[in-house]
Amino acid sequence: MPLFAFMVFIVITSKLLHSSSEKPTYDAILPSSITALSGSCVEIPCTFNVSDFENSLQTADSTFGCWLKTTDHFDLTNPDNIVFNGSENIIRGFSHIEMLGNVSRRECTTVFYDIRQTHSDKYFFRVQMEPNNIFRATFVNSPIIISVSDVPLPPNLTPNDLQEVMENTTVNVSCSAEAPCPKEPPTLSWTNIPKPAINTNQLQEKPDKTLSVFSQITFKASYMDHRKNISCTVTYPRNTSNDTTVETTMMLRVLFPPKETHVTIQPSASVSVGTNVTLTCKSKANPSNDMNYTWYKHGEQKHLAFGEQITFNVGKTSGGWYFCMVKNNHGAQKSEEVQLIVEGYFIPLVAGCVGGVLVLFLLFLLAMTFRRLLRTKASNESIIGETELSDQDQKKHVQISSIYNNSTYMTSVEREIPKDENDVIHYGEIDFSNLKTNCTPEKGLGQETVYALVCSPGKEMNMD
Repeated sequence: MPLFAFMVFIVITSKLLHSSSEKPTYDAILPSSITALSGSCVEIPCTFNVSDFENSLQTADSTFGCWLKTTDHFDLTNPDNIVFNGSENIIRGFSHIEMLGNVSRRECTTVFYDIRQTHSDKYFFRVQMEPNNIFRATFVNSPIIISVSDVPLPPNLTPNDLQEVMENTTVNVSCSAEAPCPKEPPTLSWTNIPKPAINTNQLQEKPDKTLSVFSQITFKASYMDHRKNISCTVTYPRNTSNDTTVETTMMLRVLFPPKETHVTIQPSASVSVGTNVTLTCKSKANPSNDMNYTWYKHGEQKHLAFGEQITFNVGKTSGGWYFCMVKNNHGAQKSEEVQLIVEGYFIPLVAGCVGGVLVLFLLFLLAMTFRRLLRTKASNESIIGETELSDQDQKKHVQISSIYNNSTYMTSVEREIPKDENDVIHYGEIDFSNLKTNCTPEKGLGQETVYALVCSPGKEMNMD
């Protein structure tokens, strides 16, 4: 045989021998541990990989999975550790085991029902392809530990210790709880959440393929929610007389400026002179350890004092309206004004004001009366005028002679003080000293009885 042909034969033979001795690789993907609740079920998510699996399926008549407890040893002659055999659907130690996955598609998810404390152990998954031992393997490198508890784990709040949030900002708080039995998932509920709040619920898959229930609330932070305890409660259904409920609580912290600021007076708002009075400024705020208090009195521009409380001895001028101003890092607020009444000085003050007004009114009346009297006196003083008498040949200037009121016939109305200058009675004199007249009394016109001396030229005056 030529040397070259011999060498080719050696290489081919070695490759065939190596391929026939090479074992397929395989691994399973499932959680390393899971916690189950007694009286419920537990679902184990599971998939696996086997090299050249599809080619093996073509020659296999059946493909099935098995679950082994405590040890990975598979022995049909001593099958106590084989809790599930898919070839014959044999179940040992459990009321029911259901394989949800299709092994031919490399799926091995399985549900164990009616879990008990005695089921806490290490479990292994195994795949077999028959006939003729096409592929048989236990995934010894991928065991899962099932822990069974009588008390479920409490739900998880995120954030579990909510940091301080500013007032009026949007806050999201989520709650999640394990759902080891998705066929009978737990329910979540919230207690003492701010209103209004938006609530969403869903079933979520974790990275290890286990499931959990998830709920989230969204709300706007208010100062009234500060230090409010928010609780998330999870309820697990079980094959017992009562369901199991656990909860987790967190405190909400809200940052906000002063609110509901007001002033209180001790011992009372009405006190006498010499009494010690304490004014206290009360307000809600967060943070509250850096609050500044400033006191004012209405009508005074300068502040009175600083501090949450002020105490002073009441004097005559202590009465009035007081208020405080409170500040922190997030804002300020002014309180409503409160009145401090000093007993024994408030009523005289009011009486003095009323008396002063009355005195001013009386002075005004006196001034008006005096003014009217002066106007009347000035009107009663006669205004001397000139009366022109016409004659055929000449005009003579005649002075107005005495005109006398006949008081005997004056009525009471006529004696009243005239209301204006047009109603004033005038007195005057007419001098006919240069004429010799015979005078005859004649009545004057008007409502009053008026007598005048009417003299004819050249005659002597004669008056009855």
